[in-house]
Amino acid sequence: MDRKQPNVILIMTDQQRSDTVNALGAHYMITPNIDQLVKKGRAYTHAFSPGATCVTSRAALFTGLYPHNTGVYSFDNWSHQRSWVEDLSENGYHCVNIGKMHIMPIFENIGFHERKIVENKTENFEAQGMHEDDWGWWLRMHGEKRDLLRHETDPLWGEKKNCITWDKDEKLHSDIHTGNLAVEWINSWNPKKPLFMQIGFTGPHEPYDPPERFLNLYRDTQFPERLTREGELDSKPPQHKAHQDFFSSRNNGPSQIDLREASDEEINRIRRHYSAGISLIDEKIGEIIDALGEKGLLENSVVIFTSDHGDNLGDHGMPYKWLMYDSITNVPLVITDFRNPSDDNNLKEDLVSLIDLGPTILDYCNVRIPERLEGINLNGDEKNQHVYCEDNYLIMIRDDDFKMVYYIGQDYGELYDLQKDPHEFTNLWDSSDYLQTRNRLSMNLLAWISRSSYFNKNYKSEASDSRPIRWPEDEAFSYYLHGRPGTMRDRTLN
Repeated sequence: MDRKQPNVILIMTDQQRSDTVNALGAHYMITPNIDQLVKKGRAYTHAFSPGATCVTSRAALFTGLYPHNTGVYSFDNWSHQRSWVEDLSENGYHCVNIGKMHIMPIFENIGFHERKIVENKTENFEAQGMHEDDWGWWLRMHGEKRDLLRHETDPLWGEKKNCITWDKDEKLHSDIHTGNLAVEWINSWNPKKPLFMQIGFTGPHEPYDPPERFLNLYRDTQFPERLTREGELDSKPPQHKAHQDFFSSRNNGPSQIDLREASDEEINRIRRHYSAGISLIDEKIGEIIDALGEKGLLENSVVIFTSDHGDNLGDHGMPYKWLMYDSITNVPLVITDFRNPSDDNNLKEDLVSLIDLGPTILDYCNVRIPERLEGINLNGDEKNQHVYCEDNYLIMIRDDDFKMVYYIGQDYGELYDLQKDPHEFTNLWDSSDYLQTRNRLSMNLLAWISRSSYFNKNYKSEASDSRPIRWPEDEAFSYYLHGRPGTMRDRTLN
């Protein structure tokens, strides 16, 4: 591999499941520009998120540490922790973030020299005592603002299932604005250093709000039927039903969405809006690639396309994320090295995790891979035997044949035979026929989390300022470690 430091462009969507790229088998999708990245690069069909929510996944990706080591399971602060972006910055890279990063706190930094911030479409900065992000100011410059009260002002909000049509000027849409910002930045860049650029789109995360012309692309599309089976929740942990009920009736905010009795037509409409949002982003990706080419940067660039996690979209009767179904944890991942482009699709079925991106990017950039990073270098020979995903009270372990979800402090859990039941309908946790498999995965999980926790407990940051990793002092993390609420003050590393 060419050891000259290439530009690295990391393009991330938000909440995009893996079965949404035409070149990867989703024939109903219109994604010509992502398809070209697949054709010229390598695509991982079994790429998984290390966290089942936005902030959790991104904190793990950019620190290179799993959630049980970052302590980030929800909207927890993580900007104080060392990121591999800092390693790039300290080794000659100019680092730029345009769009969504979900650093917490939002306006903090993790090694970027420049940031143009576009956060969630429904982020209420005023209520948090903060100023607007770049998109919020852009809206205000044009006499508009974030619509935060649709669920209160629209009497049909419940019927719309979070699906709306963007009815303002297209240039004001958050993802069009993000794409335009990226293109403008590339056009004005005076390349004296190699570039690391993270471009974060807010879509297709809800509200599903594409402009009409993108909806028209899917006017007659019949999407695959949702993956669900009558009575399937009866054998699954109670959190599944609670998740369904919360967003159906107990959540009175803008994300309320009742899918318990949703018709096939309603699910198809949700998927139409969701897919239209992806096609919008695909169009902007094409413009970004063209801008890199016109600037003379593309021929020395590695472009990576992925998402932080997926979306159930009605599968298993569920909305959104937070559980461990493949529709949530399996994400698209395409790596295209334009210095050595492929002639045709190079599809790889290796088990990979987004936590592997840090070591892989540093390897491309000819930067030493710190021992603190928990992932593997996808350019090397090492393979993952398992992948893991974490949430507040859940840990998933998955190999090619089985998936187990461990519920912390509970006697119940989930176990699926992925060869016989790829859609995860039948929970085998209590099946005596699969007890040996459950025990094997439990032991593998214990070995992994023990090794990971011990290594990082004894690790001091390799940053030039020797900053120690700080363990958070929150009840959720303490409960995770001890099985009871408490503080983490005695676990701060010195």
